[in-house]
Amino acid sequence: MDFRSDNVASVAPEIMAAIAAANAGPAAGYGDDEISQRLEPAYSELFETDVRVFPVLTGTIANSLSAAVLSPPWGAIYAETNAHINQDECGGPEFFTGGAKILPLEGINGKIQAEDLQRAVDAGPKGFVHAAQPAALSLTQSSEAGSIYSVAEIAELSAIAHGANLKVHMDGARFANAVVALNEGIQSCSPADITWRAGVDVLSFGATKNGALGAEAIILFRTELADEMAFRHKRAGQLASKMRYISAQLEAYIKDGLWLRMAEHANRMCWALADGMGAFAGVRIDAFGGANELFVEFPGATVIALREQGFEFYDWPETAAAGPDKRCTIRLVTRHDTTPRDVNSIVAAVKKLAV
Repeated sequence: MDFRSDNVASVAPEIMAAIAAANAGPAAGYGDDEISQRLEPAYSELFETDVRVFPVLTGTIANSLSAAVLSPPWGAIYAETNAHINQDECGGPEFFTGGAKILPLEGINGKIQAEDLQRAVDAGPKGFVHAAQPAALSLTQSSEAGSIYSVAEIAELSAIAHGANLKVHMDGARFANAVVALNEGIQSCSPADITWRAGVDVLSFGATKNGALGAEAIILFRTELADEMAFRHKRAGQLASKMRYISAQLEAYIKDGLWLRMAEHANRMCWALADGMGAFAGVRIDAFGGANELFVEFPGATVIALREQGFEFYDWPETAAAGPDKRCTIRLVTRHDTTPRDVNSIVAAVKKLAV
């Protein structure tokens, strides 16, 4: 039973079918095909405003090109300490920006706090030629800790950023899970409400973690950035000659609400995990924001025993090593193809070990 990540998930049948349908005969290359041409109208309808869409292959390049179009080489980008853009892109944002600096801010449960951002921008070395110049803010939704920014929180952070002439990026690798969780438990909102209406300028729109084969999209709400992004997109090797196969995934992903249905299933499987495990002695839920990531603290012996029984997951942080005599936090991630049987199996195993 694999709870390591939503990256291990299978491809959704609807998306695989869309790829197969796109394979019927020849089509124009480099995004001039009919499928690719349909993306911007479809995503403009989804976000209730005109957007520009740039399909890419990975979240790393989506974040890196977003950073590059928002910050000059001498710029600085504020991000939460554990954000992918800071910790997990192997210097990609710095490379594609030509040298922009990531300035980490320590968050609470993975979320940047407004007062901390305000303090940072107030102290920013504006005009000081010896220092990187504050240029952008990057928010992760849902966060690396599984928490979720509310509409009000995004709007407040964006207002601080824009007040300091910073642009705002959102890393939405698990954007679908966040949208579902917000509507289930915190507030009713649309994709527009938690992006451009709240001040987000550019969104890395994730699909791969939620049923796609390999497809992400850079969504530009500030459409005046599109001319520059087009050149960066090509230069980064993301203007695929057979773009139709990436675009087919992105089109099928949002058609008839598929992306939200898959995220809702993943979230519900995680809620079931949280409900099941929270009832046992010796088990502590460290973090659960309502999306599809659950952080649980166990005795080390329990962690070892679960692995011996074939359950797969990551220690958190990943550098941690569970010893039988110490407690250990693990991360469990549910997916669009996680089954109730998967959840029941690990809950039953924990119940036996907690006795």
